[in-house]
Amino acid sequence: MLRDPSTKYRPFPVIDIPDRTWPSKTITRAPRWLSTDLRDGNQALIDPMDAEKKTRFFDLLVKVGLKEIEVGFPSAGATEFDFISGLIRDGRIPDDVAIQVLTQSRRDLIERSFESLDGATTAIVHLYNAVSPAWRKIVFGMTRAEVKQIAIDGAKVLRDEAAKRPNTRWQFEYSPETFSTAELDFSVEVCEAVMDVLQPTPDAPIIFNLPATVECATPNVYADQIEWFGRHIRNRDAVVISLHTHNDRGTGVAAAELGMMAGADRVEGCLLGNGERTGNCDLVTVALNMYTQGVDPQLDLSDIDAVVKTVEYATNITVHPRTPYAGELVFTAFSGSHQDAIKKGFAAQAARNDDLWEVPYLPIDPADLGRSYEAVIRVNSQSGKGGVAWVLEQDKGLKLPKRLQADFSRHVQALADETSRELNAADIFGAFERAYLPGEADRFVLRDYEENGPAGDRVFVGRLAIDGEERSISGRGNGLISGVIAALADSTGPTLDVVDYSEHAIGHGAGAQAVAYLECRTADGRTVWGVGIDTDIATASVRAVLSAANRT
Repeated sequence: MLRDPSTKYRPFPVIDIPDRTWPSKTITRAPRWLSTDLRDGNQALIDPMDAEKKTRFFDLLVKVGLKEIEVGFPSAGATEFDFISGLIRDGRIPDDVAIQVLTQSRRDLIERSFESLDGATTAIVHLYNAVSPAWRKIVFGMTRAEVKQIAIDGAKVLRDEAAKRPNTRWQFEYSPETFSTAELDFSVEVCEAVMDVLQPTPDAPIIFNLPATVECATPNVYADQIEWFGRHIRNRDAVVISLHTHNDRGTGVAAAELGMMAGADRVEGCLLGNGERTGNCDLVTVALNMYTQGVDPQLDLSDIDAVVKTVEYATNITVHPRTPYAGELVFTAFSGSHQDAIKKGFAAQAARNDDLWEVPYLPIDPADLGRSYEAVIRVNSQSGKGGVAWVLEQDKGLKLPKRLQADFSRHVQALADETSRELNAADIFGAFERAYLPGEADRFVLRDYEENGPAGDRVFVGRLAIDGEERSISGRGNGLISGVIAALADSTGPTLDVVDYSEHAIGHGAGAQAVAYLECRTADGRTVWGVGIDTDIATASVRAVLSAANRT
């Protein structure tokens, strides 16, 4: 890398709009969406999609709610042409969906594109040619006038080919390709020359796509370009301004959002951002960003995992686990402090009297996208007591008292350090069983018991296996738990003082169980915990006392 990059690279010039309005705007409604997955996205693949994959992807786009879909580049070859004409022939295009094809501004390619659309009810033909100085000078060796004439000639072919097919409702789109690095006045000049040929009206507007073919500036500059174009193009009410951002600087989504604020009407991109180089605008991210602001994006992303599955199958590209909204881990917390905040957020959410979403670290409710809450918190060596407690509650219905959470987290931490991997729900409950739940290998194992006597003077009589030997023990107390503790103290068991006790049901109905949590202090001042689970709450309490005794 150069110590002085200014000797090789120039800063992108700013746009002179002292009274720009977009910084104070907000996005309040969904744009027209265009999916370019089957064209721009497909061109970016090492192995382009075959007809079966493109068909499956097309069906997904329709299911999600896309009303405009760029289905291919028909002049590129037989595979593209046959897929497009097959969609029409097989009646796969819903009445409210317009397919779109792309063509360079050459007569033979435009004519071939129209042929692929024969029989379509509604179709958009997208014409383009590059207009920026670098392309004029380096790629084409043409003057401004010559480049503009290419656009004019192409527009005339569009007009004439459409006239030959009056049974199709035609829409036209023109892209001054490389708009983001072209002179704004020249982009407007070329677009108006195309308008002179096609004669758009407010009822039949032309789409002007203003692509950041290569993202070369911060997204605010792109927004300025869009606002400038919208102010200067004539007959604005007969023009649909469309955005097609790329992600070379990593701000394709931001550029699209600011471009909408600057007055654009339409957004082009791929569902999960696939596209040439670093990708196109990620439509899922833009749409769900709007959703989190209370704006209906008019796309159905309620089964985000199905979207991911189809995109991965069709493109053979794995969606990164940290991809916004769609990634496997985007709603998952491993950090202890994050887990604690999320756990408290869900508890507060359940206690609210309204539907407003307010959970720390989760800008959107995962359930809205078809994700389960079980995956929100996962446990590894970085996790805390709140995360462990959340997993137990979600998986087993156990609502651990806070001090028990702290006690149990030590066991989980030791297991995580020992295994050096993520711990699943089975791992965590296994550790909980070993730490607190009575087993046959314990010193005190309950076989049977009974309780009698008046309130405040109860007698516990139990049959236990103590150190493997069956014995009967008894004790008197003001309740069941104190009676068990007294019986143990009289039978060479430990002396326990109850510090805290809590219980709750697990599940509902006749098959529900109960769990009892018992915090005790031993004669030497140590704290031990006992947990008991049974269909009968009294028996669960007895098991909790024995569990605590076994922990001494």
